Amino acid sequence: MTPSYGWYGDDFTGATDTLATVARRGRRAFLFLRVPDPQRLAQVGDLDAIGIAGAARAMEPDEMQAELAPVGAFFRNLGVRILHYKCCSTFDSAPARGNIAVAAAILHEYVAHKTVAIVGGQPSLGRYCAFSNLFASFGTDGGVFRLDRHPTMSRHPATPMTEADLRQHLATLGMPGVEAIHWPLLIGDTESLAAEWKRLSGVAPAVLLDACDTQHVDTIGHLLRTESQRHPLLAVGSSSVAQAFFEEGQPLANSLPTPADGPVLAFVGSLSPTTRMQVAATRSYTRLNVDPASILSSSGARERIIESAAAALARGEHVMLSTAPETGDAPHSLAGDLATASASLVEEVLKRRPIRRLAIAGGDTSSRIVGHLGYWGLGYHSRISNGVTVSLARSDDSSRDGMLVMLKGGQMGHEQLFESFLDNKTAS
Repeated sequence: MTPSYGWYGDDFTGATDTLATVARRGRRAFLFLRVPDPQRLAQVGDLDAIGIAGAARAMEPDEMQAELAPVGAFFRNLGVRILHYKCCSTFDSAPARGNIAVAAAILHEYVAHKTVAIVGGQPSLGRYCAFSNLFASFGTDGGVFRLDRHPTMSRHPATPMTEADLRQHLATLGMPGVEAIHWPLLIGDTESLAAEWKRLSGVAPAVLLDACDTQHVDTIGHLLRTESQRHPLLAVGSSSVAQAFFEEGQPLANSLPTPADGPVLAFVGSLSPTTRMQVAATRSYTRLNVDPASILSSSGARERIIESAAAALARGEHVMLSTAPETGDAPHSLAGDLATASASLVEEVLKRRPIRRLAIAGGDTSSRIVGHLGYWGLGYHSRISNGVTVSLARSDDSSRDGMLVMLKGGQMGHEQLFESFLDNKTAS
């Protein structure tokens, strides 16, 4: 059976959100951590959707070429109808880091449809695109801000969003001439929408679609299904692309076993206010603060952290390691080296004290750590909070196969997220 849908997640947290979205629409899906070979494909059986989790969000353009060309070739050969480049729901990227325009140009070579569809919002996560401008919620009170005024995204340390109009943002990244279909047309008849798409796709390389509510997403889905039947189509956007493409179905019953109870290791590499709030709300973890400069420069400091964490886990304690300062920002110049050091740190802790449950906060941090631990794929287990997925990891290492893994981006999750993971309380 040929899957109709293939997605590449530009970080692991976002990739698992799409995995959850597809599964909760009643479709069979699996997320690989690299382009799979035929043997790996055979291991997971028939699927409606296949994902590949990557780290393009943190890459320079040359790295993205090397990363994405094999992905495009794989999905073309597989015969998917939709090739989805899953970017962050806030579309944050920069010319030299995680450039969405570069990603689209690379992957567009592997589909036949001449026009790229860009879905601008994800209402289920508080991301709204209206007249091409992106708005995002912030904090527990649900306040919504235009992206260039958003308290977090407007001052993101790596990819600050100073432009809310996604057409202008994409032009700055190197994708000029993007046309748009705005929300008033999404509440009319599908024939008018199809006619406008046909008109714009004749003159523009890409068409941006507003999305402010579920009705808009459903209408976009009809368009994506129709156009992808004509020619395989590249779609760019958040998990709302998957929500649109797959009509709502009965969520699949979880047939995956839940790992045995035991201590949890949590690693926090996110600087976001949301994550800081979640960390402050924890009561059940032994918290070990990790000084970034120390673990990068001192093998002794690194060893002390590893020993302390392993010893606490051996006593049955839940452990939270954090490289994020309680206030202020860590130097962005350390980000790449710190992510690598963090991955090595977690691996050493797991070698000394294997566990069955792991939580990681931070998009780039999650990508680096999970990629370092030798998993080859992730199956959907549950959704613990809006935008936060719990997965069952697959590995050739028996001590890590079937681990329960929670990955969360900086802006995602409710205040008691880490506490909920201890009880595996899933969202409805």
